[in-house]
Amino acid sequence: MMKNLGKIFFLLTILSQILFANVVASVDSDHVSFGEVVSYNLTLSGDDVKRPEIFTLCGEDVVSTGSATSIQIVNGDYQKSYVLSYKFVPTASCTIDPISVEVGGKTYLTQAIDIVVEKTVTSKNDDFSLFLSVNKEEVYVGEPFELTLLFRQKKSAQVVDNKFSQPEFKGFWVKGQPKQEILKDKEYINTKIIYKMAPQREGNLHISPAQIAIASRKNVKNYYGGLFPEVKWKTYFSNDLNISAKALPNGVSIVGNFTIEAFADKTQVNPNEVVNVTLKITGDGNLEDIKTFKPYIEGVSVFDEKILIKDNVLTQKITFVADSSFEVPSFSIEAFDPQNKEIKTLATDTIKITINSSIVSKKEELIIKKGDKPGEVVEKVVIQTKKLDILWIVAIFLGGLILGIGLMLLKPLLTYERKSKFNLKDYKMLLIKLMPFKEHTDVKELVDTLEANLYQDSSKEIDKKLIKEIIKKYEII
Repeated sequence: MMKNLGKIFFLLTILSQILFANVVASVDSDHVSFGEVVSYNLTLSGDDVKRPEIFTLCGEDVVSTGSATSIQIVNGDYQKSYVLSYKFVPTASCTIDPISVEVGGKTYLTQAIDIVVEKTVTSKNDDFSLFLSVNKEEVYVGEPFELTLLFRQKKSAQVVDNKFSQPEFKGFWVKGQPKQEILKDKEYINTKIIYKMAPQREGNLHISPAQIAIASRKNVKNYYGGLFPEVKWKTYFSNDLNISAKALPNGVSIVGNFTIEAFADKTQVNPNEVVNVTLKITGDGNLEDIKTFKPYIEGVSVFDEKILIKDNVLTQKITFVADSSFEVPSFSIEAFDPQNKEIKTLATDTIKITINSSIVSKKEELIIKKGDKPGEVVEKVVIQTKKLDILWIVAIFLGGLILGIGLMLLKPLLTYERKSKFNLKDYKMLLIKLMPFKEHTDVKELVDTLEANLYQDSSKEIDKKLIKEIIKKYEII
């Protein structure tokens, strides 16, 4: 029996050396309101202190850390102590578990600390408050709605700093940048942040609370009963929201109220002259889900630029090049109207483009007579080729022969123009070749210059060196 008591006494002695020796844990307050920051402090006395890695307390992330060092002389001996602080925001009553700390090669264990969190009732009369609201609680997938975050602050409140955290938008698209409004009355400053959003999938979707941590200056009593200013952080939370998202009917992917129109910059042009058609869709809906409208027209070269969306307007520019008259087909979309609960098909009118036939190379008529008797039938045959006499044929043959020999001899010195399959001085053909690469800034500038010079009576100088560089860069042949 005495032997067992000796073992128990020995264990208690060892435990007393481990517990509380040279390490003291404390909090600045063990009773806090919901959202208040708690500072957990470790006071360590001794040398060779290994700072513990603490990332969470009471199941919450540590939001900031700090440290301080002090040296005291007691009876001629120097005593060094460290204070490590860890700040966190408890969301419910909890217990901070003991933490092991190594000082001077020995391991010490802190005492557990209980934290009581009291729930606060948000009131519009508080110094600070945060509210979430929506203009629709039931929407279709892709249907836009507005989420408004309202932050109210009393003018008399002393704010040193703040840190805002927006709600989590899992399962939602956020369209563009949020809009901000600031309204003031006699007592409050009201800040509104308006998000335009749309659900990504059907079901009950949750919007988590927004939060803002505010550092304000308050007077606190010191050890001697006097008051001194202290900066205190407190986190304020908004309400949360639930959104019911319904699936679109019949596989329709576009939802909203829209108008659609298309117009050409000109409807009568010369052969191979560029025609630009602009498509415009206006309305409140999921414009970002609309795909390109590039049509196929036989015998016509068609080039589409990227769709641009700004606010509630979608535009797309489509370029057409042809040597004979053609018709731009109707553009259409199928969208679900959430107000009338019906599917609507919206379409533009077709656009007729007339090519000026007088510019086309003249056709020659070859008249063939079958006889000299009166009343005999005369046939007319239309041919495209021009008459060439024998001397011209010989000259062309000899010139081609000489040119062929010259090309063989000068092949290593050929310029990039001869590697290209078109004449760089033929600006109309060059324009057609550049169109597929118009999305690049340098190509777009050159295309704009060519169009202005060819069709708008402009005479801006074109840098031939730049043309060669672009053709080589994008391997245009």
